[in-house]
Amino acid sequence: MLGQRTKIRIGSHQKEIPIMFQAFLKQVQLFAQLNDEQIEMISAVCQKKSFRGGTVLFQQNEPGNTFYIVFSGSVKIFTSHNGDEKVLSMFKSGDSFGELSLIDGRPRSASAQTLEDCSLITLTVTHFMDILKSNFEINLCIMRELCQRLRDTNQHVNDLTFLDARTRILKNLIMLANKHGVREGNLIKIRVALNYDELSQMSNVQKPILMQVLRDLQEKQILVPTSTELRLDLTKLR
Repeated sequence: MLGQRTKIRIGSHQKEIPIMFQAFLKQVQLFAQLNDEQIEMISAVCQKKSFRGGTVLFQQNEPGNTFYIVFSGSVKIFTSHNGDEKVLSMFKSGDSFGELSLIDGRPRSASAQTLEDCSLITLTVTHFMDILKSNFEINLCIMRELCQRLRDTNQHVNDLTFLDARTRILKNLIMLANKHGVREGNLIKIRVALNYDELSQMSNVQKPILMQVLRDLQEKQILVPTSTELRLDLTKLR
């Protein structure tokens, strides 16, 4: 049960939209500036789907026809070449992805896979483009998001060029803490479904180097890994 429902008219049909579903969309950065009527319009053409952990949502070089918003769970974006995988980013509740191919009409530049059981909100390319055509605010938000991803890519290239492996690992841990962490006193608890292989790919280091750095951080009580989370004490990095 998602709570009270409201009915809106779409063409000659009525569709029930959960109030809590609309409330969630208002928390999505892409839609944060929209009014209630615009949110209802988007809600009316969205679908909420469930996926098992490990499900490949789309693959690199495939045509893109769906836009995704993470309702619950987490998704990794990665590229692969000759069997080698490189994790580019991870998305959790409220994050959106998959818009690039819908906008430029080119194949997917990366693959997406669920890291755990997920609920995702989806929009078809037709509905997504209709929304873009009718809402300047969403266009502006998407432009900002794409600009930020370009800046992140430029920073990643800079990091690979100028930072050593330990610094890259620390920077990725801090990034995960800032984006996905929950603060409890001096500790930040990072609840991520990434394994050590995927963490090493994100930092662009070999797994043995990652494990060596993590052991060093544990000895200095900067990092405490558990079965469900990473606990990071940023005060001890100073």
